[in-house]
Amino acid sequence: MLEEGKKAPDFTLMVDGGGKLKLSGLKGNSVVIFFYPKDDTSGCTKEAIEFTAGKAKFAALNAEIVGISPDSVASHDKFKAKHDLTVTLAADVEKAVCEKYGVWVEKSMYGRKYMGVERTTVLVDKSGKIAKIWRKVKVPGHVDAVLEAVKALSA
Repeated sequence: MLEEGKKAPDFTLMVDGGGKLKLSGLKGNSVVIFFYPKDDTSGCTKEAIEFTAGKAKFAALNAEIVGISPDSVASHDKFKAKHDLTVTLAADVEKAVCEKYGVWVEKSMYGRKYMGVERTTVLVDKSGKIAKIWRKVKVPGHVDAVLEAVKALSA
């Protein structure tokens, strides 16, 4: 289980546009990792749009934003184009990073159990340690709360 103050598990994933992202390659910046269930669903779209809207404020604090879901790079590319998203989206098709971060969990809807991503945000500080974890995220107001936490790290 992830804990605040511990080193964030490193990973390398393919990202939208066909590039690769390695978490340890972002050392020296704060990194906001938002895990979300699925491209182009209502809550996920709203969250990605809000992180995109706040991207300049995060960048001013030397914070990178990375969204991770089990969707493919092609799905991310379509999602970004459809909603004019500018945040980086990483494809965890194998769900290995979701499992490492403890966000691939059993969920239940209408009595049916299934495996899926629990909406979670992890803030990694400049040294690669976990500064804060938000579990079972509710989208309204979330981006502002994350921005406040990044500001506190930068102070």
